[in-house]
Amino acid sequence: MSAITCHVLDTSIGKPAPGIQVRLERRSGGQAWQSLGQALTNADGRVTGFEPEEQLTSGEYRVCFDTATYFMRQGQPIFYPRVEVTFHVAAPAEHYHIPLLLSPYGYSTYRGS
Repeated sequence: MSAITCHVLDTSIGKPAPGIQVRLERRSGGQAWQSLGQALTNADGRVTGFEPEEQLTSGEYRVCFDTATYFMRQGQPIFYPRVEVTFHVAAPAEHYHIPLLLSPYGYSTYRGS
Protein backbone atom coordinates (compact mmCIF):
# COMPACT_ATOMS: atom_id res chain seq x y z
CA MET A 1 0.00 0.00 0.00
CA SER A 2 1.15 3.50 -0.82
CA ALA A 3 2.04 6.09 1.82
CA ILE A 4 -0.84 8.24 0.50
CA THR A 5 -4.24 6.69 -0.21
CA CYS A 6 -7.76 8.02 -0.60
CA HIS A 7 -11.33 6.98 -1.13
CA VAL A 8 -14.53 8.64 -2.31
CA LEU A 9 -18.03 7.99 -1.03
CA ASP A 10 -20.94 9.48 -2.96
CA THR A 11 -23.17 10.46 -0.06
CA SER A 12 -26.08 11.30 -2.37
CA ILE A 13 -26.49 7.58 -3.13
CA GLY A 14 -24.68 6.10 -0.11
CA LYS A 15 -22.17 4.18 -2.23
CA PRO A 16 -18.51 4.31 -3.23
CA ALA A 17 -17.64 6.43 -6.27
CA PRO A 18 -15.69 4.31 -8.79
CA GLY A 19 -13.81 5.64 -11.80
CA ILE A 20 -12.80 9.06 -10.46
CA GLN A 21 -9.44 10.26 -11.78
CA VAL A 22 -7.24 11.36 -8.85
CA ARG A 23 -3.93 13.17 -9.25
CA LEU A 24 -1.28 13.44 -6.50
CA GLU A 25 0.91 16.56 -6.45
CA ARG A 26 3.62 18.09 -4.25
CA ARG A 27 4.49 21.78 -3.95
CA SER A 28 7.99 22.23 -5.25
CA GLY A 29 10.11 24.84 -3.50
CA GLY A 30 7.04 26.61 -2.14
CA GLN A 31 5.97 27.66 -5.65
CA ALA A 32 4.67 25.41 -8.41
CA TRP A 33 2.88 22.08 -8.00
CA GLN A 34 4.68 19.00 -9.33
CA SER A 35 2.64 16.00 -10.47
CA LEU A 36 3.70 12.82 -8.66
CA GLY A 37 1.21 10.33 -10.05
CA GLN A 38 -2.39 9.52 -10.80
CA ALA A 39 -4.92 6.75 -10.36
CA LEU A 40 -8.59 5.88 -10.80
CA THR A 41 -10.79 5.02 -7.84
CA ASN A 42 -11.59 1.30 -7.92
CA ALA A 43 -15.02 -0.36 -7.60
CA ASP A 44 -14.89 0.35 -3.85
CA GLY A 45 -14.11 4.05 -4.50
CA ARG A 46 -10.52 3.63 -3.29
CA VAL A 47 -7.06 4.53 -4.51
CA THR A 48 -4.54 2.24 -2.82
CA GLY A 49 -1.55 3.69 -4.65
CA PHE A 50 -0.52 6.20 -7.28
CA GLU A 51 1.53 5.39 -10.38
CA PRO A 52 4.38 5.92 -10.40
CA GLU A 53 4.91 5.35 -6.67
CA GLU A 54 6.88 8.11 -4.94
CA GLN A 55 8.85 8.19 -1.69
CA LEU A 56 7.33 10.76 0.68
CA THR A 57 9.26 13.72 2.02
CA SER A 58 8.05 16.43 4.39
CA GLY A 59 6.08 19.17 2.71
CA GLU A 60 2.83 20.26 1.15
CA TYR A 61 0.84 17.80 -0.97
CA ARG A 62 -2.57 17.75 -2.62
CA VAL A 63 -4.92 15.25 -4.17
CA CYS A 64 -7.08 16.51 -7.04
CA PHE A 65 -10.33 14.67 -7.76
CA ASP A 66 -11.96 15.01 -11.21
CA THR A 67 -15.55 15.14 -9.99
CA ALA A 68 -16.98 16.66 -13.21
CA THR A 69 -16.47 13.48 -15.23
CA TYR A 70 -17.93 11.34 -12.44
CA PHE A 71 -21.09 13.46 -12.07
CA MET A 72 -21.52 13.73 -15.85
CA ARG A 73 -21.53 9.90 -16.07
CA GLN A 74 -24.11 9.80 -13.26
CA GLY A 75 -26.36 12.33 -15.00
CA GLN A 76 -25.96 14.67 -12.01
CA PRO A 77 -25.46 18.45 -12.05
CA ILE A 78 -21.86 19.64 -11.91
CA PHE A 79 -21.35 22.36 -9.32
CA TYR A 80 -17.85 21.38 -8.13
CA PRO A 81 -16.03 20.18 -11.27
CA ARG A 82 -12.92 19.37 -9.24
CA VAL A 83 -12.07 18.95 -5.58
CA GLU A 84 -8.52 19.72 -4.47
CA VAL A 85 -7.47 18.72 -0.96
CA THR A 86 -4.19 20.23 0.22
CA PHE A 87 -2.45 18.76 3.27
CA HIS A 88 0.92 18.84 5.02
CA VAL A 89 3.13 15.77 5.47
CA ALA A 90 5.11 16.26 8.66
CA ALA A 91 6.17 12.64 9.23
CA PRO A 92 7.04 10.93 5.92
CA ALA A 93 7.14 7.48 7.56
CA GLU A 94 3.42 7.72 8.46
CA HIS A 95 0.47 6.69 6.30
CA TYR A 96 -1.81 9.49 5.01
CA HIS A 97 -5.37 8.56 4.03
CA ILE A 98 -7.61 11.24 2.51
CA PRO A 99 -11.33 10.32 2.41
CA LEU A 100 -13.72 12.45 0.36
CA LEU A 101 -17.44 12.49 1.14
CA LEU A 102 -19.04 13.82 -2.03
CA SER A 103 -22.44 14.94 -3.30
CA PRO A 104 -23.41 17.14 -6.27
CA TYR A 105 -23.55 20.30 -4.12
CA GLY A 106 -21.10 19.64 -1.33
CA TYR A 107 -18.13 17.70 -0.03
CA SER A 108 -16.12 17.16 3.13
CA THR A 109 -12.84 15.51 3.94
CA TYR A 110 -10.73 14.52 6.94
CA ARG A 111 -7.55 12.64 7.75
CA GLY A 112 -8.50 8.99 7.78
CA SER A 113 -6.63 5.97 9.03
